Amino acid sequence: MPHFFHRPFTRRTLLQTAGSTLAAFVTPAFRARPAAQPAGPVMTKLSGYMSAAAGRALPAEVAEHAKHHILDTFAAMISGADLPPGLAAIRFARAQGSGKGTATIAGTNLVAGPVDAALANGVLAHADETDDSHSFSQSHPGCACVPAALAAGEEFGIDGTRFLRAVTLGYDVGPRVMMAMGGITFREDSHRSTHSIAGIFGAAAAAGCAAGLDAQHMRWLLDYTAQQSSGIAAWQRDSDHIEKAFVFGGMSARSGVTAAILVQLGWNGVDDIFSGEDNFFQAYAPKAQPAALVEQIGERYEITRTDIKKWTVGSPIQAPLDAVENLRKKRPFEVDEVKQVIVRLAPSVGEVVDNRDIPDICLQHMIAVMLVDKTASFKAAHDKPRMQDAAVLRQRAKVQLVKDQELQRLMPIRVAIVEIAFADGTTVTERVEAVRGTPRNPMTRAEVIDKARDLIAPVLGAATFRRLSDTVFALEALPNVRSLRPLLQRR
Repeated sequence: MPHFFHRPFTRRTLLQTAGSTLAAFVTPAFRARPAAQPAGPVMTKLSGYMSAAAGRALPAEVAEHAKHHILDTFAAMISGADLPPGLAAIRFARAQGSGKGTATIAGTNLVAGPVDAALANGVLAHADETDDSHSFSQSHPGCACVPAALAAGEEFGIDGTRFLRAVTLGYDVGPRVMMAMGGITFREDSHRSTHSIAGIFGAAAAAGCAAGLDAQHMRWLLDYTAQQSSGIAAWQRDSDHIEKAFVFGGMSARSGVTAAILVQLGWNGVDDIFSGEDNFFQAYAPKAQPAALVEQIGERYEITRTDIKKWTVGSPIQAPLDAVENLRKKRPFEVDEVKQVIVRLAPSVGEVVDNRDIPDICLQHMIAVMLVDKTASFKAAHDKPRMQDAAVLRQRAKVQLVKDQELQRLMPIRVAIVEIAFADGTTVTERVEAVRGTPRNPMTRAEVIDKARDLIAPVLGAATFRRLSDTVFALEALPNVRSLRPLLQRR
């Protein structure tokens, strides 16, 4: 008889035997804890660039671009306060106990802690479709980077120069992460949201710059950012724009600010989340090109490659509206003269705006509005009841979207071809390759100010708008970004 049967059978021996048996099965499943891995060359260069951003002067042209995007995003935040996503964000802020913090919530008289304020302002910034966009990364940098820089900037009391540099850094980092992952190809293959992933890395970089993190802490910042990165393309099924605003702006800004504050408070982490075992790219995008993270960094500023929308509608509708406006200038016409409008877009672009339930991202509706009104105002783009107006519906029936595979080959450049056929048998065609507000056809400072005025003045008044605009274009003279609060809020 085996020896162990002579051993007294007690509860202790039973537990010891069971524990030993369990350990024999469980232990091999655990891997030895790997030794700490030093940062690789890409991470070393990226984190060094990020840590130096707060003290690095921007080229004059880049600083001017940054001011355009800051004012444009402020306009999106303030005008968004009266739209359903913005109202939802304000309800969130109130429910979380507004007044417990030093961070501004735009378009309101509320303040909150930096994390809650970043979330609320991020949602406000993408409450409509007027915020900026970066085609190469398929992201909207401003609605994440500007709220994050503002919230962290107020938390740490930074001046206007650092705020300007923090925002610019956010645009440099967030889009580069997504370009390294593959941009639109990554989105189509993975069904994940390029907008939220680029947004959180941009927001974290901006907040980390505001927090004054050194290179080592920037590496840990990127680690905590990677752990929080999330978002799937199901936002395209959101019919009220609330989830979309959370994914693009609120979630990204909140998580980026969270990462910066954790590290600033002494949390440490993995030194290089972009390389080594179980790294970010391995988990998300095995075909990624990590070297793209630092490609021409410090030479090519992504904020100069980011579009500002002339029209307060979704990005895919910008070129068609430009085309209709251009055609009307060349051949003036009245709405009743139009027999048919054919709009050609790349399929991946057309799908985003094809007969949507929301006016500002519905191509057919906005073209109809453009025919009737001879423009596409902010008010019209957010007038959902007008989608059922008989006069608009008559024109909408004339609009046909063609998803053209030839245009898909030109992506990420969004080309639109618009053909208008008239009742007299004549036809005119316009091809738009450089949308107004894109780097190849940029808006002037005056145009950016005019757009911002249309969005801000109805909410805060013309006098407040003028002071805000003047302050943004003289940020280098601002001692503390907390001084922006009375210029961003209702009285």
